Amino acid sequence: MNYSISEAAEKLNLTVYTLRYYDKEGLMPFVERTPNGTRLFKESDIDALKVIECLKATGMPIKEIKNFIDWCSEGDSTLQQRYNMFLERKATVEAQMEELKKTMELIEHKCRYYKSALDAGTEAIHKNNKIKISN
Repeated sequence: MNYSISEAAEKLNLTVYTLRYYDKEGLMPFVERTPNGTRLFKESDIDALKVIECLKATGMPIKEIKNFIDWCSEGDSTLQQRYNMFLERKATVEAQMEELKKTMELIEHKCRYYKSALDAGTEAIHKNNKIKISN
């Protein structure tokens, strides 16, 4: 089944503008075009774009994603580079998750703090709270 750019965008929860930008940046050399230039997205293109979105979500710059796309086009000779890249992305995401875990711990602490202050009707019950940030 083929999808138009708007159908592909909807399927990926992206804008048509984003897909056009990706194309302009060379991230979609795999997408076929009709003789009049209309992009035709196949299911495999949608899957490839999901990988691009995944890499982007890790904070990977477009330029590095382009390198990955180029390596994919080059074939098996770049398997090691692609593997190494995903190991690096994995480490990056693990570090992000650790930071988010610390952030969540602080947020949970503050939720408990404010809940107990609300229940007591005052923050005065937290005498050891040296830093007060209102609102």
